[in-house]
Amino acid sequence: MRPDTPAEDVDHTAEAARLERTAGLYPEDAEALLLRAAAHLELSGDRPAATRLYDRLLSSASDGSATLENPSLVRALKASNLWEYDHEAEARAIIDGVRAAAPRDPAPWVIVAEALESHDELEAAHDTFTEGARLLLTDVPEPPYTTHPLLYGRHRVRRMLGLAHDEWDALADTLHSMPVSLDELHDPKRVWSLGSDDPADLEAEISRLRAELGAYREALSRPFPVAMLHWPADELTELVEAYPALAAEYPSYDAHLATIEAALRELASSGTANLGVVPGTVPSYEAFAASEGASPADPTLLPQYATTLAARGLAVAWPPQRGAACWCGSQRPYGECHGEDVAGNR
Repeated sequence: MRPDTPAEDVDHTAEAARLERTAGLYPEDAEALLLRAAAHLELSGDRPAATRLYDRLLSSASDGSATLENPSLVRALKASNLWEYDHEAEARAIIDGVRAAAPRDPAPWVIVAEALESHDELEAAHDTFTEGARLLLTDVPEPPYTTHPLLYGRHRVRRMLGLAHDEWDALADTLHSMPVSLDELHDPKRVWSLGSDDPADLEAEISRLRAELGAYREALSRPFPVAMLHWPADELTELVEAYPALAAEYPSYDAHLATIEAALRELASSGTANLGVVPGTVPSYEAFAASEGASPADPTLLPQYATTLAARGLAVAWPPQRGAACWCGSQRPYGECHGEDVAGNR
């Protein structure tokens, strides 16, 4: 699907089929491609077919034929989809399993909480949003971009439940940058104004909806992270040996790692959100260069290659969640590796 294709003009069934074919050609990207295919199937109304894709991913992981990067996300999406076509009991069981697994990625928490919310299980949705926030945001100096939906969703449900603001609601307010406040956007009384005959009520609601649409557009304008390219040590050695012209870009492996961390911190300090790191490999880089009709020795290809990897869903969010391994592959916690002085700098 072209980025400028209006959503209403998309043939979701055909797009799902195309993505499935692409997944067959690029098995290393099958997880991201099949999840997108399943989303198109859900939009087309063929929810059973979407469930079959989720099951295909989960079964490939269970039989050892593939490794899923985010099994909790797949299960969360499957549960949300199942509930939409009257498989409530199975959906609830999967949601309980996702919560028990306590994933370190915010996306599964948001998906299962929103599934509960959309079926008027507001107390359970609130508990789920809160569990995720407590796990991922306790003692975190600054919430990563990917965790913002957790706070926004929790704020929305608490407004619907009539609960008083707490510290996390206040934090959500500060993260929200649209002209209309979260309190207004999440006001349960908004639905009443839609049925009002008073032009002033309708005009106020239109202003709120425009602000909300602006927030959605802002999120959709960055569907994948601004990512820095990371070459693992053996890949970097192979790259520089094969293409000596790139040695000027990478004087040493340690310098390469330091440059990545410094660039990410500079972007973060300038207000850029949704940052990440993508690992490169020489074969995939050579394939990318061939697809562009260019030489792999051309350093201007490197940022394009990083963007392409990020668009394929291969980026690791930066900074890593509290206690998670460092992005550099050292297997040490980020706070004890490249993030050692992050807390002190904030």
